[in-house]
Amino acid sequence: MTRIANFAALFQAAREAGPKTIAIAAAHEKEVLQAAQAAEAERMAECILVGDQAAIESLARCAGVDLSHMDVIDEPDPKRAAAMVMTLVRQGQAQIGMKGRIETGDFLRAALDRELGLRRGRLLSHVGIFEIPGFSRLIFVTDAGVVVAPDIVQKVEIVQNAIEVALALGIEQPKVAVLAATEMVNPKIPTTMDAANLAKMADRGQIRGGIVDGPLALDNAISDESSSIKGIRSPVAGQADILVAPDVEAGNMLAKAITYFAKGRMAGVVVGGQSPLIVASRSDPHETKLLSIALGVVLASWARP
Repeated sequence: MTRIANFAALFQAAREAGPKTIAIAAAHEKEVLQAAQAAEAERMAECILVGDQAAIESLARCAGVDLSHMDVIDEPDPKRAAAMVMTLVRQGQAQIGMKGRIETGDFLRAALDRELGLRRGRLLSHVGIFEIPGFSRLIFVTDAGVVVAPDIVQKVEIVQNAIEVALALGIEQPKVAVLAATEMVNPKIPTTMDAANLAKMADRGQIRGGIVDGPLALDNAISDESSSIKGIRSPVAGQADILVAPDVEAGNMLAKAITYFAKGRMAGVVVGGQSPLIVASRSDPHETKLLSIALGVVLASWARP
């Protein structure tokens, strides 16, 4: 597969891989309906809307969204709608689950339900992908939305999940920078110790498919000039594809800084379960939700080696 280096290429890959069926929980949200219509128009997805049918139809009329090609399942309770979405995905009637007007925690609790959810023995984590002005490659950020304060065992899975997303986008041996405040290993800064351990675990084959190094500060992870000035010799420094944040607060702030300060565009997905899950913020515009659908379609089509 050719490396996907921008969102135009991601869209094209989703068109070629689609259509995939997306089940949307609590779909009575204007931006979600607009993204669903656009995804169907692009032939990357077919949508099942699970939610308050009267509200869905009212919003669709106001937004000019055509529901004639979408299945609508009336379930006004958001938590039950989320459980229904997981059932549809688990039974193979949909390949992707998506959050609408429901709290992220409630949606993910449905995904993690031991009897009805989408567990497959892996940690669920969020991977954000950014197209940033001035960069010739997509930048991946993890975890900015699911695992609040990961320990070293969880960080191994977070890194592995992100590598698999990058591999699905045609990036051979993605370069992973485990971020900290400094590139020096300092026992007084626990995140630097975790980063060094993750790098060594990758060297020993405990993390597969990518090149992992850390600790790296943000500047020397993405800037050749910065890493050169500091004399850092690393195959990742200055060339990172994936940025691993130390916790969800740092990851969330980094993601929003890219979006609001650097004017980057974002797609995001939760991985680690039986299928990709699209968990966009309610404040995200429909373009972000559409980009996330495109990412989910590509991931749902990827056959793990």
